[in-house]
Amino acid sequence: METQKRKIVIGYGSCGIAAGANKVYDKLREIVDREKIDVEISETGCIGMCFREVLVEVREPNGDSFIYGDVTPERVEKIIESHIKNNTPIDEWIVKSNKVEGSENKFFSKQMRIVLRNCGEINPESIDDYIERDGYKALEKVLKELSPEDVIDKIYKSGLRGRGGAGFPTGLKWKFTRQSPDPVKYMVCNADEGDPGAFMDRSVLEGDPHSVLEGLTIAAYAIGASTGYIYVRAEYPLAVKRLKIAIKQSHERGFLGKNILGSDFSFDIKIKEGAGAFVCGEETALIASIEGKRGMPRLRPPFPSAKGLWGHPTCINNVETLANIAWIILNGEDTYAKIGTEKSKGTKVFALAGKIKKGGLIEVPMGITLREVIYDIGGGIKGDREFKAVQMGGPSGGCIPKSLIDTPVDYDSLTKTGAIMGSGGMVVMDETTCMVDVAKFFLNFTQAESCGKCTFCRVGTKRMLEILTRITEGEGKEGDIELLEELAEKIKKSSLCGLGQTAPNPVLTTIKYFRDEYEAHIKDKKCPAHKCKKLLTYTIIPDKCTGCTACAKGCPVDAISGEVKQVHVIDQDKCIKCGECVTRCNFDAIKVE
Repeated sequence: METQKRKIVIGYGSCGIAAGANKVYDKLREIVDREKIDVEISETGCIGMCFREVLVEVREPNGDSFIYGDVTPERVEKIIESHIKNNTPIDEWIVKSNKVEGSENKFFSKQMRIVLRNCGEINPESIDDYIERDGYKALEKVLKELSPEDVIDKIYKSGLRGRGGAGFPTGLKWKFTRQSPDPVKYMVCNADEGDPGAFMDRSVLEGDPHSVLEGLTIAAYAIGASTGYIYVRAEYPLAVKRLKIAIKQSHERGFLGKNILGSDFSFDIKIKEGAGAFVCGEETALIASIEGKRGMPRLRPPFPSAKGLWGHPTCINNVETLANIAWIILNGEDTYAKIGTEKSKGTKVFALAGKIKKGGLIEVPMGITLREVIYDIGGGIKGDREFKAVQMGGPSGGCIPKSLIDTPVDYDSLTKTGAIMGSGGMVVMDETTCMVDVAKFFLNFTQAESCGKCTFCRVGTKRMLEILTRITEGEGKEGDIELLEELAEKIKKSSLCGLGQTAPNPVLTTIKYFRDEYEAHIKDKKCPAHKCKKLLTYTIIPDKCTGCTACAKGCPVDAISGEVKQVHVIDQDKCIKCGECVTRCNFDAIKVE
């Protein structure tokens, strides 16, 4: 029997590539080929520790694992020399290992990986790697042992809810679609991930595409569909590439196509690349886009489960929902239902971003608190600043303040705060964040992404954005807050789809929890976080100014005057509030108010 080789695995998700994985791979390949080192080189998707990319793992034949972080081409040479040639791991560079205390072992201590079970473990372009980790066993079990109704019953009893944001029971959605008398049905995977700061679906598709294909195929069997679509945005080229490879491999092995695994069930999958319109995340707009029409929502009912793609019953689940399916079938619906809370079962994947020390991809059991996610997993706030708020649910969600940091992460608890679970974006903010500016940012996004069909969404969000812009520019006036609230409620009630109905949420939650910041902008013409440029005043502190002239030389509009070794002065009429003087000053002599 051939002795298993050492394997060196490089994190090759989009995060790894952005950090320089290509250069690391090239250097590794160069050394191994030149020195004829007997190792296998492979690649994997996002391991989760995006904050420590590039990640390189050394897997020993006995199963031991050593993951190195912040790897550069220069570090590769030392890892090869010390670890591979001399069997001496470099402990201080190891971020995770089963043999030594890696610096980031704690990052995983409160995680539970079901959706991400294979991400960082397998080569996403190898179906054999997926099969070795029980891939397609669930599909085989379904086709040989279970009726479609049995499958639906299992998913319903598991308590799995749609992970795209709305949280509708997945089993119930499948049941409604199957019960439609129309013999032609479609199964669709919604991979149109558009929330700013969100990268959950992209990472799953890049790191474990077969789990999504298997889940999609099982869902198709359950509802009675013979054709499926994966609607993925074209901005995800690596995800699209790996999906195409996975579909081709699945066909070759008999997991897709005619009479799958010798059964009477036939199913095929097509990829539809979207142009990146946020509104196409909404089901009916997504359907219109697949049909070749402009992506615009339509009135519901009828719901897609009754009349969807080309007028036929259509079931739409997002990437994360489908990635759960095979695990539930293999491990049992009762096992899954024991994870999480009474009404929010299982785990949830989040993209940790913003002012967080350890940004990346995580998967946690439902019911964990925001404090545990931000501090125990995320390591706290960058620069050890004060935590201020976290935006949940993207442009459709809301800001949860520091006072509610012990809120459990489940559907009902988050909804009570005014935010929503959403697809899984979690943007952390610190004391330097202006909440009025945050509301403006998200409203600017939704206003630009509105399809324009509804007057209240098209015009109402524009009016709200104008008010927020005025406030951040020092032109806010009494009554603006009340006007924002009035417009928000009317937009929520009068918009056709989820985009318009939820667009005001970031504004409403920031007003609810940070009303004092709005009032400071309007009444005092001050931005407490010192972020809104037009509300800032730059002055030079006489006792600290040495007259070095650095600030004056850096000022682009010559607003700073003064002799060498004399206290300088800023002309407030000329000052454009660019902050360059603060950057140039080495004596902390510039006061920003």
